[in-house]
Amino acid sequence: MLSRYEHSVMGAVYALCDGKDGCMVSLLDIMSILPTGGKYSAERIDRALRSLQADGYVDILSSERRGEKMYVISLKGDGRDFADLGARRRRDFMYKIFLAFIGALATFVFTLIIKAIFKN
Repeated sequence: MLSRYEHSVMGAVYALCDGKDGCMVSLLDIMSILPTGGKYSAERIDRALRSLQADGYVDILSSERRGEKMYVISLKGDGRDFADLGARRRRDFMYKIFLAFIGALATFVFTLIIKAIFKN
């Protein structure tokens, strides 16, 4: 499960790759897509990218171009499926709500049956 920070960085990387399997981006490109107001720094973004690499979302190669640090990013299996992650989370959340509702209903019915048995 990705942290909120990693999720934001992965969303920016996914948007920059624009449906391709890989892309070459700079730190400024990533920061321009990230939402404002967050505590985004070069070190934290680099740590988040390394964490995404360790989790199997991307493969990263760092390079320099005209004195600017560039990332060559290749999306791996989970990275390519990142757009489906939100839908999967919502579906899992609704499933948990449904199970909680079924459990509450079963408890209510069980209580009514027990009360009817021990009423006499």
